[in-house]
Amino acid sequence: MARVALPKGNALYRATQLGKSMLMKRHLIRGILAVLGVALVAAQAHAADARSSGPTPPGAELANAISTVTGVAISPLLGTGAYGAVKYFRTPPERRANLPWFARPGFWVPALLLVLLVGAKDVLGTAAPTALKKPFDIAEALENKISGLVAAGAVVPLIVTVFGDTPGQGALLQSPGMATVDLSWLYNALMVPVGIVAFVVVWLVGNAINVLIVLSPFTTVDAVLKSIRLALLATVPATAHISPWLGAAWALVVILVCYCLAGWSFRLTHFGVVFLWDYLTLRRKRFRVDPQANKVFLARRLNKVPIRTYGKLVKTEQGRLALHYRPWLILPQRSVELPEGRYEAGCGAFYSELLLVQGEDTRSVCLLPPRYRGHEAELVKVYGLAGTRDVGLRALWAWLKGMLGFRRPLPAQ
Repeated sequence: MARVALPKGNALYRATQLGKSMLMKRHLIRGILAVLGVALVAAQAHAADARSSGPTPPGAELANAISTVTGVAISPLLGTGAYGAVKYFRTPPERRANLPWFARPGFWVPALLLVLLVGAKDVLGTAAPTALKKPFDIAEALENKISGLVAAGAVVPLIVTVFGDTPGQGALLQSPGMATVDLSWLYNALMVPVGIVAFVVVWLVGNAINVLIVLSPFTTVDAVLKSIRLALLATVPATAHISPWLGAAWALVVILVCYCLAGWSFRLTHFGVVFLWDYLTLRRKRFRVDPQANKVFLARRLNKVPIRTYGKLVKTEQGRLALHYRPWLILPQRSVELPEGRYEAGCGAFYSELLLVQGEDTRSVCLLPPRYRGHEAELVKVYGLAGTRDVGLRALWAWLKGMLGFRRPLPAQ
């Protein structure tokens, strides 16, 4: 029977594509759970044979590893420092020279002191002016990115490789009269990439909270966001302390929730990185508007393309505005046309916008990184916009000057 091609605008086509997307995501979740489940079952099966050789069976070690990776991902510097300190004090003095770098006092003491200073900043910062507190929030956001990259590459692989530390620990198949089969290499080959993926999806959500804190103009909102992150971080070691298996189960719940939020978190994180880079480097002073294409963020969902999608704003041969973008910044390029209408460049105090003007109402369609501040008139020429207008704080300031009678007089006719 011949297949019938549905037009892309058809409702049945959209429903079919949505169903395929949900099915792929469900299969990926099942795959991750399957790998983790196989590793847990294998470790638990081997625990009975390993109890006599050590106080902690490999199954419990694996459960603790899952909890540790999740906790480190939520706050990399605090998690890595605390994990290193615990590992240092649990290691006999004669074996501490063989500990990895993050478990030595030269790292975890300064790391925990820095975390303590950040905590003091958060406590005292609620009473400080926003302008005074924001530079420290920006510094914390940069630290979170750097420590996250270091933890993902250097710490997580060491956390998840719980087999192979002692001879025979990775032997999962053995019987009288038969050679032992050591599958520790297979475990490590499976768990290292899975552990890194789990770390990344949780870290993305934690880092998105840092971005929201930097972008928020209210210190009370900052305090609420930090309290939520701290409470979530506290639940991971708390449940693991009650039972390694309870801790692992709760960590898996956190990982799955963060996986579902990974796309949103990635776009928000990239949005924050671009804005921070433009602010810190004063890029607008050396920036020039490109006559063909300029990078922007979507300000709202458009034809299933999610908010804060990053791409190049272009003008098509038909005179329409369109956004060329790559999902996750690396996948094949796609395009979406902006709605038809009258567009203006909105001039803000911190960043500019592309506005769709509909009568007396305006809708923000694209957000322009801070590098475009002061270059709105050039955008008007490149894209044939209707003009510029003040938005946000600049619009409020213009209104206030008008109310107080400080507007410039009209030129003489």
